[in-house]
Amino acid sequence: MKVDKPVALITGASRGIGRGVALELARTHQLVATYRDRKDAAESLAAATGASIFQCDIGVVADRANLLAFTKAKFGRLDLLVNNAGMAPRLRQDMLNATEESFDELINTNLKGPHFLTQAVAHWMLEQGSGRIAFVTSISAYTSSVNRADYCLSKAALSMSVALYAARLAEAGIKVFEIRPGIIRTDMISAVESVYEEKIANGLLPQRRMGETSDIAKAIRAIADGLLDYSTGQVINVDGGFHLRTL
Repeated sequence: MKVDKPVALITGASRGIGRGVALELARTHQLVATYRDRKDAAESLAAATGASIFQCDIGVVADRANLLAFTKAKFGRLDLLVNNAGMAPRLRQDMLNATEESFDELINTNLKGPHFLTQAVAHWMLEQGSGRIAFVTSISAYTSSVNRADYCLSKAALSMSVALYAARLAEAGIKVFEIRPGIIRTDMISAVESVYEEKIANGLLPQRRMGETSDIAKAIRAIADGLLDYSTGQVINVDGGFHLRTL
């Protein structure tokens, strides 16, 4: 099948960061955009970008297999995978009281799903002889929040998944990157947005503003355009300087 544009697969693209990335990449790429629950939001994205939408629970092996089968049948190639799908805990709980059910759900969605989707995509890209992969993690990969330990653990492990795939695939010319967002204005933080805004105003971030989804999209754009191709395995902090240690 002849496709005039490169093809990008973005997981969790119907809302938040994923939607921002899709809106940016639609200028240059054919898109496959996944959603889990919000079909209305996914259909809105499709109308805005021309993306091919696909319902997928990234933590379910059959869904991942069906997603790749759909992408192969539709476009026959994959140039960029953006592992964005993820979730916060349904209930923030002190880690001394948090449940195994919440832990299992977050590990399944935030770690196992993208790790094994990348495994399958890596085989495909090895056959192609090229490709780029970006993981969207979080500052929670290294910042402890004792009321959502399960989330922090899932993101810390996902960060290692990036390093492992970058090392394994580098010789084949497949580049792998980690985008590490800070506090980004999405519906995931809507319940505590005012708290974050106050902390930012009081100096939490060197750059005194909350991040926007477009900030993440710009980092993905640099990856998609090959501007960072000699930087495989790089962690790109998009966090307003949160990672800086200052006295």
